[in-house]
Amino acid sequence: MENKIVRVGGGVIVRRNGKVLVGKRLADLGKGSWGFPGGHLEHGESFEECAVRETKEEAGISIKNLKLGSVTNAYFKESDKHYVTVYVACDYGKGKVRIMEPDKTAEWSWFSWENLPKPYFLTMRGLFEQNFNPFK
Repeated sequence: MENKIVRVGGGVIVRRNGKVLVGKRLADLGKGSWGFPGGHLEHGESFEECAVRETKEEAGISIKNLKLGSVTNAYFKESDKHYVTVYVACDYGKGKVRIMEPDKTAEWSWFSWENLPKPYFLTMRGLFEQNFNPFK
């Protein structure tokens, strides 16, 4: 059996005024879908450290009140990639939301949890299957 790598991702659900921050993806994996800030967990990094770093790198903002949220398991058939994503729910801290990686994200917008834009990035679907709600 071929040894394939399962990657660990960090997803960040940033809350502000009853809404969450989502971005339209330009990266090859999930291009055109909407997802939360996030990325790969780095060696020796905690989930919270990953969340702080990725949110700053991708959206230019700081976050606070971090709490582990949920975990999803997603297999991307078209690229043969497998991700276990650990989600952190948090509150907006400070800074202006902006596109920090224009090759990866087309736009950032705030949406209510009940009205998130579709299509969802594959790693997010597991959150809805679990009936996860970052406001509870």
